[in-house]
Amino acid sequence: MKLRRFFTPDVLAILFLIALWSLFFWRLFTPIQEDQTSLKKGDFSGQFVAFGAYQYERLTAGEVPLWNPYNNGGLPFLADTQAAVFYPPRLVTIGLSKLSGGWTYHALELEMTAHVLLYSLLMYLLVRRMTLSKVGSIFGALVAAVIASYGGFLTSYAPLQLALLEAGIWLPLAVLGVYEATRKETPRWTWLVMTGFVLGLSWMAGHPQSSFFLTYLLIAYFAYRAYEKHYSWKIFAAGTVLFGTISGGMAAVQLLPGFEYLLRTSRTEFGFDAKGNGFPFRDIIQFLFPNITSQWSPLYVGIPGLALAIIAVWRRLPGAIFWGIAALVALVVSFGANSPLFALLYNILPGLRFFRGQERAAYLVANILAILAGLGAVHLASWDSEQWPLATRNIRRALITLTGLCSGALVLVFNEWLNNHDLLNNTFSTVFLSVAIAAGTLVIVWLMMKNPQTVFYHWLLLGLIVFELFTVNMDTETNYDSVPPEQQLSFSPPPLVAQAVADKNIPFRVDGYRALNDNYGTFYDLDDIRGISPLFLDSAHAIIENGLINPRAWELFAVRYVYTDWAKLPVASTIIAKGDDRYGAVNMHLLSDPRPFAQMLYKITVADNDESARAILADSNFDPRHTIILQKAPDQAIANNGASDATATVKDFKPESFTIDVSTSSEGILSIANVDYPGWRATVDGQTSDILRAYGALQAVVVPAGEHTVRLVFDPISYHIGAILSIITWGALGLFGIVLLIRRRSHAGQ
Repeated sequence: MKLRRFFTPDVLAILFLIALWSLFFWRLFTPIQEDQTSLKKGDFSGQFVAFGAYQYERLTAGEVPLWNPYNNGGLPFLADTQAAVFYPPRLVTIGLSKLSGGWTYHALELEMTAHVLLYSLLMYLLVRRMTLSKVGSIFGALVAAVIASYGGFLTSYAPLQLALLEAGIWLPLAVLGVYEATRKETPRWTWLVMTGFVLGLSWMAGHPQSSFFLTYLLIAYFAYRAYEKHYSWKIFAAGTVLFGTISGGMAAVQLLPGFEYLLRTSRTEFGFDAKGNGFPFRDIIQFLFPNITSQWSPLYVGIPGLALAIIAVWRRLPGAIFWGIAALVALVVSFGANSPLFALLYNILPGLRFFRGQERAAYLVANILAILAGLGAVHLASWDSEQWPLATRNIRRALITLTGLCSGALVLVFNEWLNNHDLLNNTFSTVFLSVAIAAGTLVIVWLMMKNPQTVFYHWLLLGLIVFELFTVNMDTETNYDSVPPEQQLSFSPPPLVAQAVADKNIPFRVDGYRALNDNYGTFYDLDDIRGISPLFLDSAHAIIENGLINPRAWELFAVRYVYTDWAKLPVASTIIAKGDDRYGAVNMHLLSDPRPFAQMLYKITVADNDESARAILADSNFDPRHTIILQKAPDQAIANNGASDATATVKDFKPESFTIDVSTSSEGILSIANVDYPGWRATVDGQTSDILRAYGALQAVVVPAGEHTVRLVFDPISYHIGAILSIITWGALGLFGIVLLIRRRSHAGQ
């Protein structure tokens, strides 16, 4: 009897969702090696696994990873939003990895799958709560959860671009907070606190664009609900400030350094043309025929899901008009500059101009269509054909038309397929599946409208949705390789990389565009001037990315080893090893006379800004080994014929600090191949010294005659301010939660 009480319809529904999740990802979970798959290498491995490994290394050592010297010539790691340094689920992954023996490729795969399961349950919770008093509520909630979790968006590039997925899965719970806060005639502020907390988690997950979209959706939804309940504008403003302040305060430890960084990255140079990219209009075909116009189809929610969403809007179900308009606006944004409306939004919507890749607004389209499909399914479960005869006929006609449209496309593709089997095999299969699903949707919906209370038909439609989405999106070649995760990425550096790692005469850098690739400099603790992090300091980017064979960058950034397919470089070098990478043959060059990381210079050229410094560097006659370019002249007079026997020896080199012992017989400039960035502090013999900007990107310090100890430490004020705000916010939320718990217990005891 107790067992029966436990297995309520909601518990059974949750178990069903867990079973679907286990089936969808079974090849990631199976212990049988021959059956295992793993997420493809690329952004997932080169960005997220690599950065996650660095987080693991530093945090488990009790250190906060403020700076990363291993990619892009050095970057503020905490400020790189996709690093998600303090994202709570990532901290859980790191903790569990520590307990289980160390960081692995599979650890991040499991983090991804856990987020998908959580998302599935949260979407179920949202639609279940929205339709709680209605017949078919569980059915509709299951439909929404399945479409959201296994539709085109969450199964396309989102698992590979992990920050996008993890920032996006919090939408259902955030929306639920607004819904519950506005269910009564007076607002319930506690629920808006929950919305702020969940939105804060989204901002901490590391994909600001997704969180930006979510923030605007929540503001719009709150405005709509406040209008419905006749709340005053003051309540709307106060509520918006409340959840906005909470989310901003929670994530301040990452957001403040991130904003400081963003203003100095190469992204600031992007204009409307670069930020207006989005779906071409032809990608609307994704709604019916996935994976035809592009590698992924993030707009695809399945034919039954699309039909149910349209029914919800057409029947004007409660809230459906708002959701329909929101989906339409998001779809317009996803087209980017292909739609003239984007230009309007670009100029009036604060924050939109910070982001490119507008097709990611498909995140909102997919979520909203899943919610609408759930509402439509609930409505269909209580359909009354006698009361709504015209609507019944119109829905049947619409579904017949849809089936006919898909069938017409099949005929056209079939005629072309007869002439070119190889080219159109996949297209023919996709269109054929769409015809079958459209016909199945027609039949099942027709039966449901006749007998809406027949639970068998509910399961039949849900089964059709699962079959369609799993057929299209499960175990796809675009996302998965049929190899175990430990074979995707070696945690031991490849032979060519290992030779540089074995060189302990640090610090030095490598040019790892070949052999090392991606962000694997971070993975193997090897300072690389290259990297794939989407944020790259503009000053360093302008020098480093000026060419794949770039002697000037090698000189300025103290490069010792160059990986390239070139047999001879423009500067003297020796090939010390040969090998292969994913592009082909690679030579490992040791530069014959690499610039030291730190050296004393006595000849100065002044350039007022970075552009002027780069113009001087572009002159082939300029010798940066003996002349330093400063943005302003030092206050002290520097002898032009300074000591030739000066030495500068780097000691105690760590990511956020290093020491240089200097010996010079005359006052000069210590040129340091370290990226100039706010937060670095310099001392000479313990006394604070100014850091001068050198070569438009690097650091320099004035050192007087004699023997001195120069120390540089990265300790940004933005981190400290952000940390204080986050500690205050998290502490306040903790106290608030304790008070709520005490109140509930006291009420329960009365």
